[in-house]
Amino acid sequence: MTSIIFMGTPDFSVPILKGLVQNNYDIKAVVTQPDKKVGRKQTITKTPVKIAAEELGLPVYQPVRLARSSEVEELIALHADLIITAAYGQFLPTKFLNSVKIAAVNVHGSLLPKYRGGAPIQYAVINGDHQTGVTIMEMVKEMDAGDIYSQKALEIEEQDTTGSIFAKLAIVGRDLLLATLPQIIADPANKTKQDETKVVFSPNISKEQEEINLEMTARQANNLIRGLNPAPGAYLTIKNKRLKVWQAKVSEEKTSLSAGKLVANDHRFAISFADGSVLDLLEVQPAGKKKMDIASFLNGQGGKFKLGEQIVDQ
Repeated sequence: MTSIIFMGTPDFSVPILKGLVQNNYDIKAVVTQPDKKVGRKQTITKTPVKIAAEELGLPVYQPVRLARSSEVEELIALHADLIITAAYGQFLPTKFLNSVKIAAVNVHGSLLPKYRGGAPIQYAVINGDHQTGVTIMEMVKEMDAGDIYSQKALEIEEQDTTGSIFAKLAIVGRDLLLATLPQIIADPANKTKQDETKVVFSPNISKEQEEINLEMTARQANNLIRGLNPAPGAYLTIKNKRLKVWQAKVSEEKTSLSAGKLVANDHRFAISFADGSVLDLLEVQPAGKKKMDIASFLNGQGGKFKLGEQIVDQ
């Protein structure tokens, strides 16, 4: 039986771990990020992978920093056939990568070499791509630069968010990995180098990128909203207050108003953007409050916003 050290953290990783168990791979260890404090009450919360591993009766390791931990020596001593990672969230030391008998394999959420880095799905949605996918690749010291074993594409629909794409790619990644593993085990040298001339990076989303700005068209703003849903969320600054926008729709309407002005507030909350484009806000979250539909938001404003006025801070 082929032995595996599995490494993953979020929901994306869970179907992949379960698929390996269901297909009778020997999971020697599951490595995930440490439990962390979540929410206003700072409740200590297990990662989705830890929850799944405990349900499956698998041993769990949670080093704060794998490269400098005692756990890495324990993992090396397991002499596993494969390391498989799926959104683990830390760099792996070279001595650990080299310790396995067959290969260290990563399930990456993009069609490499496009979108190397920590936020490939977010950038695919934010940039308005029509397609993303999964790459099964060899892990090397350089981030997401290893040779490719297999790939599968997925269309990005107009209504997709990063959250919905994550869920879809988790299943695509599971199925592609399970289909590819026999090939890797039989012939780990059968792989294809990435085209370095086509590399695009997708670094983690910065705080500055979360703000919807008035240089964007309505479509670009909507892509940002979709790309940052479910976390961390995109926001507008309206009269010096942050308003997170969780769902919006690009209107077919055009306006002569300059960007940032209120186009409609009667059963709609529509704002002008670059090139005369218009964005309808559908679900929002004022600072310190829960998410709400736009009707509930407008009901609480009492006619505060006037048609044609500049409501988005420049």
